[in-house]
Amino acid sequence: MIDKSRSPNSISRRCSSAALGALATAVLIASAPASAAAQTRAAYEELQTFSGVLNHIRLNYPDSVGYTELVAAAIRGVLRALDPHSHYESRIEFQRQNALERGELFTVGLALEEVEGAATVLAIAPKSPAAKGGILPGDRIVTMNDTSVAGLDMATLALRLAGEKGSKVRLRIERGPRLEPDTFSVTLKRNPFDVRSVSVVRMVDSATGYLRLEEFAPTAADEVHNGLKKLRGMHAQRVILDLRANPGGIVVSAVEIASEFLPKNAVVFRTRGRKRDTDTTFVTKRDGDFREVPLVVLVDERSASAAEALASSLQDHDRALLVGRRSFGKALMQSIFFLPSGDIVWLTIGRVITPSGRVIQRRYHGIGYEQYLSFAGKSGAEEDTLAVYKTDAGRSVRGGGGIVPDIVVPIIAPLPVWWSAAADSGFDDAVSDSVAQTLAATPTARSAWLTAESEWRAKLLPPFLTRVRTRLGVSAATDSLLEKRLARILAARAAEVRWGPEAREEFVLRNDRTVRVAIEQFPRLRELLTAPKGQN
Repeated sequence: MIDKSRSPNSISRRCSSAALGALATAVLIASAPASAAAQTRAAYEELQTFSGVLNHIRLNYPDSVGYTELVAAAIRGVLRALDPHSHYESRIEFQRQNALERGELFTVGLALEEVEGAATVLAIAPKSPAAKGGILPGDRIVTMNDTSVAGLDMATLALRLAGEKGSKVRLRIERGPRLEPDTFSVTLKRNPFDVRSVSVVRMVDSATGYLRLEEFAPTAADEVHNGLKKLRGMHAQRVILDLRANPGGIVVSAVEIASEFLPKNAVVFRTRGRKRDTDTTFVTKRDGDFREVPLVVLVDERSASAAEALASSLQDHDRALLVGRRSFGKALMQSIFFLPSGDIVWLTIGRVITPSGRVIQRRYHGIGYEQYLSFAGKSGAEEDTLAVYKTDAGRSVRGGGGIVPDIVVPIIAPLPVWWSAAADSGFDDAVSDSVAQTLAATPTARSAWLTAESEWRAKLLPPFLTRVRTRLGVSAATDSLLEKRLARILAARAAEVRWGPEAREEFVLRNDRTVRVAIEQFPRLRELLTAPKGQN
């Protein structure tokens, strides 16, 4: 997101009927065309209609309704009619957000996105209260402290999840199909947790370095640079950059990170909007220190915004092979505008376009809001995917909503709702911790545990499933794929308890299917990043 702030005006917050009409006029004109005289007249007539509706409400509605409430609802409606990501924040919400950023309030570590009208978890901060509570990406929040969250925009809900240190929030969660979901409740304690853009820097094998970028915070570029230097010091000959479940953040950080891998003056992305000062081409300012390192980038359906801008740039320049699943499809540039009341509007002012000319943002014009949201991580409308673009080497790529990886890795077995209920109750930790104490603390035992799948399943699954079925009173039905995933999760916890956090990181990477697929591509990376004969 790129901010171009305007200073707020200091005027009275009381609003007369005339002032209300003027404010409504200003809001609606901003979204109305103003070219021909006939169009201006039509807009004026529409504004008269709007003013008339407000007057009817004031005179006839049986309950007392303040103009402030009505205008706020009108503004939200106007912004919703423009695109799915422009939104309104009240002055109080804005102040609360600032308090959260200053560390005066604490939250639970959830990134939210509205999907089909539901508050849906897009990403979870590692080691946050939400992560410890067993909440998973794709879960839907139904109630907060026994109050429905229906109708709340995601920015407002995110702020309501924040509170004083040590305070608790109770969430009712849905998981699974919308028509027949499983539900469970979880109580999360708001506590500080370490928020870092780069969460893991380590060697996967003797030649392959791995760096996980969780989000594009202000320090993201420095953290990535330092992580790459650390990998170089560990003699990494090639690198995997993991952008899976990265919800984005500061888009300009994508330029700084891309600069690590590209030569000077390479186009990272372009922005295009109505005003001339919005049209900008972002290029690298230096030759990247790691521009020659073989690179694979991991993405999935929860990679969004700045993560997509970075991944698409590296793909268009044939600088990295993308592995995983289609990305989220969100690439609109927004700016903050202050209203006279002190409230603010986040307004979309442009689009992010990749070096080859692709539009990452999935379609929203001409379709319903709910339909738009249902396309997350999926291809856009068929006509949007017909256009073919070319990378620097002549490889064919397409737009149409999100970034399609060069190598697709199917999704793994989903976790059932009873898993989160068990995690919230600590059943997973109890079993894993107990088994961990039976393992030898030697390096040999640690190394053997990393790949001992049959041992994980034999030692961890039976007592865990027994505890779940007995304590929760559920059948906890499983299949072979789910059993493999559950065993890996429990075994990772056992590795951490017995040999420490570093052992857990090694375990997770060693048993990550997408990471394994990425490693397999390095021997033929040059071939994969070259257009087949006749294609270019």
